[in-house]
Amino acid sequence: MARPSTLGELKQTVWASPERRRRTVHDEMRANLRARLAAGQPIFPGIVGYEDTVVPQIVNAVLSRHHLILLGLRGQAKTRIIRGLVELLDEEIPILAGSEVNDDPFHPLSKPGRLLVEERGDATPITWVPRSQRYIEKLATPDVTIADIIGDVDPIKAARGGHLLSDELTIHYGLLPRANRGIFAINELPDLAAKIQVGLFNIMQEGDVQIKGYPIRLQLDVALVFTANPEDYTARGKIITPLKDRIGSEVQTHYPRAVELGMAITAQEAWTTRDGLLVTVPDFVAELVERIAFEARTDKRIDRRSGVSQRLPISVLETVVSNAEQRALLTGERTTVARPSDVYASLPSITGKLELEYEGEQQGAEAVARDLVRRAAGAVFDERLGGANTDDIVHWFDEGGALKVADGQRAELLLQGFTLVPGLVDLVTGCGLAGKKDPASLVAGCELVLEGLAAHRRIARSDEIGYSRVRPERPGPGKSTPFA
Repeated sequence: MARPSTLGELKQTVWASPERRRRTVHDEMRANLRARLAAGQPIFPGIVGYEDTVVPQIVNAVLSRHHLILLGLRGQAKTRIIRGLVELLDEEIPILAGSEVNDDPFHPLSKPGRLLVEERGDATPITWVPRSQRYIEKLATPDVTIADIIGDVDPIKAARGGHLLSDELTIHYGLLPRANRGIFAINELPDLAAKIQVGLFNIMQEGDVQIKGYPIRLQLDVALVFTANPEDYTARGKIITPLKDRIGSEVQTHYPRAVELGMAITAQEAWTTRDGLLVTVPDFVAELVERIAFEARTDKRIDRRSGVSQRLPISVLETVVSNAEQRALLTGERTTVARPSDVYASLPSITGKLELEYEGEQQGAEAVARDLVRRAAGAVFDERLGGANTDDIVHWFDEGGALKVADGQRAELLLQGFTLVPGLVDLVTGCGLAGKKDPASLVAGCELVLEGLAAHRRIARSDEIGYSRVRPERPGPGKSTPFA
């Protein structure tokens, strides 16, 4: 059935019913959310780790027809969530053709819309707006003005139309009126100047706004959602209390609370599929990458108020895969396996995402990042091989053995060096880290064992010497086994 294209045709549809005419955006979102819940459909597809915490609170806010704010540190999917609210809108709605403020054909908001209906009557043209165009998002910055958000007088319109500046036809609508019958989102709300925050009072309480000196109040129908950092959203921060009081629901986001959830998010978001080359990432390498973020979030040298974004393990995993890809291209391999040593090649993806406290600044970002990798390797070692007997391996190094692993070498050659360490390869296969006939995975598993022992300071590790005894002496003839 063809969609109505005029007001007269629209009057013959369900859109003309009293229930539909009275329905607000909040009512629309509530009805669609209820349908999703009843059908067992996901509310925010692709959002992992919030199923039992954040999502139920957002559901309650929508069911309550509240304006809401998401409070959380960086990298906690706040923007993705508020953009996902668009899916709770109807697929499309009718508006007056050419309207800047999504005028309801039955109750035009703007003066141009009212004049059009008066002039054309049932022949008034109608157009349809999809849900994607009913969402407007603004990043709050100190230079945002009240004209940007609410609107201002447009002297060009006045000059071209021969109107007085006080005529409603000269209004230049801001982002908020243009979001009428939709969702208006502001990211980092506390960064708005106080006078701009005041400009949101009326729309949140009385449902209208006043533009500059025009003697009119626009009755907008809009759902407001905000995001903010908890540090700024306090009495000491940059949010004014009356605005906080008008926000119906305050939802706290959080980082993944389990390593497995973090790994699932990172695997979902990271770009690991490379053209023409198969790069396999063992689960223990993926866990090592994720644990770096978990270690960083509890490290006193790192600013907890700033947080450690989930983008950190995503970027690190992508760089790990890239380093493995580079190695494969240099050695001519068509397949390769990521190794713990690839994580050390990813330090630039870590250092830029850490806000250091004074102690961390004194040590340096790279030193802190290396320590995080070491601790993460130790945690993975404990998880995977915590009860394993590694005495023979440690004894070999205590007797003066040393191994220097070259990053760009083929797995088969590296494995020859690892087989010189008593019990190392057998431990890797016995614990299920790799199969006996898979040299690339065996090398990755051997590296994990050695990294774990180094993390617990049972052996030493350095870029110059490689793996050696804790207090290395110059190895005697036959004891050192460097390989390149």
